[in-house]
Amino acid sequence: MADKERIKSYAVRIGVVLVCSAAFVGVSGGLMSVADGAGAKLPGEVEYIRVEAPEASNENGVVTAEEWAAVYPEIVASYKANDDNNYRVDYLEQDPYIATLYEGFGFAKDYTSAVSHTYTLEDVSATERPHPLANCLTCKTPDYTKLVNDMGVDAYKLDFEETHAQMNENISCYNCHENQAGDGGKLVVTHSYMVNALGEDMSNVNAATLACGQCHIEYYFDPDTKATSVPYDSVAAMDPEKMLAYYNEMGFSDWTQESTGTGMLKAQHPEFETFMNGSLHASVLNCADCHMATAVSEDGVTYTSHKWESPLANQAILDTCVECHGTEDMTEKVHAIQEEVTAREKEVGEKLAELKTTLADAVAAGEMSEDELNAVRSLYRDAQWYWDYVYVENSEGAHNSSLAKRCLDKAEDLADEALSLFEA
Repeated sequence: MADKERIKSYAVRIGVVLVCSAAFVGVSGGLMSVADGAGAKLPGEVEYIRVEAPEASNENGVVTAEEWAAVYPEIVASYKANDDNNYRVDYLEQDPYIATLYEGFGFAKDYTSAVSHTYTLEDVSATERPHPLANCLTCKTPDYTKLVNDMGVDAYKLDFEETHAQMNENISCYNCHENQAGDGGKLVVTHSYMVNALGEDMSNVNAATLACGQCHIEYYFDPDTKATSVPYDSVAAMDPEKMLAYYNEMGFSDWTQESTGTGMLKAQHPEFETFMNGSLHASVLNCADCHMATAVSEDGVTYTSHKWESPLANQAILDTCVECHGTEDMTEKVHAIQEEVTAREKEVGEKLAELKTTLADAVAAGEMSEDELNAVRSLYRDAQWYWDYVYVENSEGAHNSSLAKRCLDKAEDLADEALSLFEA
């Protein structure tokens, strides 16, 4: 098994094939109704009930998971089972070279593996990474999502501490269903940046994948508005090369590394883009198919379990793989991919750390011209982008192994080219 326990792409399984309808619900607030259930989906047909949504009792206007429990007790119980996922891997201890690569940025201070979405508010408060503005809460709580939808872009500039103190609910029902009952499997994209970026192109993406992708995404904070934004405007542009070109054209950097003078990019967690960028699975599956199983209640009703887990941890999900993979051992196959990608991450990452140190020494020595240093800086910035795009993607190659390998190869080629400039 790969060292990094990162095959945890959380999703919302509706248990049906979902077709986007492009029926807008308050687009100015950032909401978009994207699906109604239609058709059966393995391994069982979800039995929907028709209910009225409870009224939100809190000041934030979000119907909480606790309030939904009276309507969907089994689903909420499965959601609460996510509390068991609280094990953290300290990546700075596991991969010491990343402190060199992230020097001067928050991830060099604190970087651990993700735990359950039921700990998001606790995690964002406890991290040693700085967060001066409320935009850091974008995918941490439905309370903030609704605040952005109600208040607009000005919500992104609010003070973090003051805003966090008003938040109560970890990631839960509102994020994927708004305050609607979800009858028939209806999903709602509640994050306005997704609606704004993709617009009608959302109809080209499975609704359950959109539900996950609105947070499992590459993003940046707009330098002027501080709004959470994505570096593309179509599904076709969800490509690491095109996203890098987007950032380079606008001259964007997440931070400038003091020792090298390089404006660096920090990839976030591009599971959505990785899955959509040429992955064979994206043509036949959605995120939810592999990360949330159907379950049967004590009285025999089939429902969607809202426990987000690796497919390797759920035999019922693994059993569906036989339709395409036959009798192949999927656990062995996935582990082999993850081990190969993890080994390449380390190999390329350590070469990048060598490049960074060499560049920092050259800057300190003052013997290279600024033009010569800038040539190295450009290659270093681009190389780290491609490496980081894979390192922070939470499947370790399992979502799209060909893309992961291509990015790591490109990162190494760019690093080698940069290192060769010191030999000229």
